[in-house]
Amino acid sequence: MDWDKLRIFHAVADAGSLTHAGDTLRLSQSAVSRQVRALEESLNTNLFHRHARGLILTEQGELLFDATQSMVKRLEAAEARIKDSEEEVFGELRVTTSTGFGSLWLAPRLPKLYEKYPELKIDLMLEERVLDLPMREADVAIRMKEPSQADLIRKRLMSVKMRLYASPSYIKTHGVPEKIEDMVHHRLICQHPRSAQVSAGLALTQRLMTYDLPSMLTVNNYFGVLQAVIHDLGIGILPDYITLDFDGVVRVLDELESVEVPVYLAYPEELRHSKRVEALRDFVQDEIIDYRRALRNGELSQ
Repeated sequence: MDWDKLRIFHAVADAGSLTHAGDTLRLSQSAVSRQVRALEESLNTNLFHRHARGLILTEQGELLFDATQSMVKRLEAAEARIKDSEEEVFGELRVTTSTGFGSLWLAPRLPKLYEKYPELKIDLMLEERVLDLPMREADVAIRMKEPSQADLIRKRLMSVKMRLYASPSYIKTHGVPEKIEDMVHHRLICQHPRSAQVSAGLALTQRLMTYDLPSMLTVNNYFGVLQAVIHDLGIGILPDYITLDFDGVVRVLDELESVEVPVYLAYPEELRHSKRVEALRDFVQDEIIDYRRALRNGELSQ
């Protein structure tokens, strides 16, 4: 099959419109239509259902679109490798991680990375869904469990634990719980048990919920939990790394914590020699070293 025709078909299928695909490809609508028709004739099948409101893929069109989607992802990976300079770090780097870790730990540290590499363009994708790195949905992932996808280079960065925190003003008003049973006198702030989260956080939440708490606030990510805690709404379950960056929270019930949660950095094997990936990997590892050093110093000072 002619790659030019496949490329135009892919753009039309992606846009759902001959006009929009033409704008993307800088071709006229008639030129795009001719190429699609020619591809359909060569395959002896219809690839689209044509409606007044746009184009919808046929079953055969869906099969071909899946194939061209895979081809496009592979070409993007090849382009990224080709464009990587041996001396400089520049261009786009797509990084996916959870909303909590990305907003509370990674984003506050990125100014240092941009200071060192001002021409780097980071697309930070914060979501709980695990993106497909081999299919180039992202270049680098930082996740709270070891990635299971094949053909990935992975490195364990650190471990975190889920603990209980409150604001100083909340404690001044409502007091400090001395034992876990005292939580019945406080509002618990946590992720909803049905929301996507690490199993360690869920286990701690479920344990506390067995005490028939009179009041709760559930949020679908740890950034929201933190905002509720610092605004004096109650006692929240949060990852321990927030204590170094946020002075407005105090740990309560020191004996209560989750099991360790591993944090992994992963990227596709084909990006092994990418200077952008190398720059981010080394930066995160250096920040982890500084984080551990600060954590040790904080523990010793207590």
